[in-house]
Amino acid sequence: MVAGTVTLLVVLVTLAVFVAVGVRAHRRGADVEDFVVARNSQNSLTLGLSLLAAGMGAWILFAPPEVGAGVGAVAVTGYALGCAAPLLVFGVLGPRIRAVLPAGHSLPEFVRLRFGRTFHAYVVGISILYMLFFVTAELTAVHGVTAILSGLDPRIAVVAVAVATLAYTTYGGLRASLRTDRFQAWLILALLTAAVAVIATALPRGGAITAGAASAPVLRVDRLGIEVALTLIIAVTAANMFHQGYWQRVWAARDSRTLSRGVALGIATTVPVVAAVGALGILAARSGADLGTPPVPFFALLSGLPAWVGIGVLVLAVALVASSVDTLETGLASLVTVERPTTSLRGARLITVVLMLPAVAVALQGYSVLRLFLIADLLCAATVVPALASLWRRATPAGALAGAVAGLLGAVVAGALAGGSVLDGLQRATFPGAIPTLPPFLGAVLASAAVTVGVSLLGRQVTDLEAVGARVPALSGG
Repeated sequence: MVAGTVTLLVVLVTLAVFVAVGVRAHRRGADVEDFVVARNSQNSLTLGLSLLAAGMGAWILFAPPEVGAGVGAVAVTGYALGCAAPLLVFGVLGPRIRAVLPAGHSLPEFVRLRFGRTFHAYVVGISILYMLFFVTAELTAVHGVTAILSGLDPRIAVVAVAVATLAYTTYGGLRASLRTDRFQAWLILALLTAAVAVIATALPRGGAITAGAASAPVLRVDRLGIEVALTLIIAVTAANMFHQGYWQRVWAARDSRTLSRGVALGIATTVPVVAAVGALGILAARSGADLGTPPVPFFALLSGLPAWVGIGVLVLAVALVASSVDTLETGLASLVTVERPTTSLRGARLITVVLMLPAVAVALQGYSVLRLFLIADLLCAATVVPALASLWRRATPAGALAGAVAGLLGAVVAGALAGGSVLDGLQRATFPGAIPTLPPFLGAVLASAAVTVGVSLLGRQVTDLEAVGARVPALSGG
């Protein structure tokens, strides 16, 4: 365990470097438009590294290793592909929405113009809910890592990360997040590679494997592994469609070709990173190490290693959390600011701070928010097809609303069919034990898609999307 004073010094120095990098991105005379979009300004390397850093939070030190230890390689593969799938969707839809909405700022903004305020308000609510749970989960994760690895009060780390990221995002906006993401991505890749190498080298070789370890899943292909893989792909993809931080990067790209290249780089780095960390969970299970309760395979492998390894992991965790938290801060600020186009730059900065307060308050308690996170993911899964249907000329407001309702019902019905009763369906849709299961997610996506398409086709309307996009209001605040 790393001493508390050493931990405090490491955390503060690491965050001070991030602040120094971020504040350099500030542009003198920047307006609200530049603060939340940084339109057509970023190259493919910056975008690709930003997509990696924005998506990789401290959760990768917990979730993929646990999946690997408990379910095996098939589920880890699903997790890695699930993390890359949203990027692929943004790569496909990004050029389309840039063409339809060249002056746009967010997907909910287009949904309002396309489907009206009722469905728009629902989409905005889900987006804010998802991102708030995400940022709370990340701050809670740094709380957990600090508690496991050091003697420092973990609440100090939570506050330090929140204050530092707010310092540069409220000053430099999206450009600060993009600049720090690029720096943090290289740092994350270097530290993660070193950690995997050190841990793998330290594992005992040639020794006898205990009976329990021998039964640990590795390459077994079974129904559980396939279901977990599909669940993660659906949940992660659907939820990230409501992550405003990703949509900001669609318009920040210099052009559509740059966006496509950035997405390709993001995918090429995300998949091996998640797969490698998940593989450590498999190695932990096979080694017979005590994984703990709840299981934390990654940290179980650190037992017995030198203190400097723990310091490196602390820096890694801080970089992972900061890279995702600053993206969520700018995303939340952007989403709320776009709802009030007359918001001033000072107002946008104040919004960023205010939205972080409840997330910090919950994270200071160290509670697990995984179950709430899964419920938010399910709401996203039930709404993602109706929301993205805004880019389909035949879609109608009635189809989108009916599809969203059908998605919620489909989640419950699918769970009821799997469990045998409506009550069981309701329970499955709230994920008791914080265990993700396939039926609610699959039912939500399929039901919402079928009803959205069916009702829209019955409406027999064709919309000029370019004309809708031309009605986007400019952000006029100074």
